[in-house]
Amino acid sequence: MSVFMVERNLAGISMDDLGGAQKAAIAEAQKMSEQGERIGYIRSTFAPEDGRCMCLFDAENEAQVRKLNDTAGLPYERVVPAMDLTP
Repeated sequence: MSVFMVERNLAGISMDDLGGAQKAAIAEAQKMSEQGERIGYIRSTFAPEDGRCMCLFDAENEAQVRKLNDTAGLPYERVVPAMDLTP
């Protein structure tokens, strides 16, 4: 599996809506996993000053990550391969 980063512009989003979006991503990843796809939500980082949000997913390919976000109704600007450097 590889790590993919989803870049979002969520300027003006409320904290409640941000939490709801995170829950939707987690739920859709779980649903896809239960259906046999290898995908998982890692975490998100949100910069409220400019509305940028970066979400990390483990997945087999970019198409899976796009499918997850499209199905969950989550907006995104792009999906790119990434490296998770958490110690």
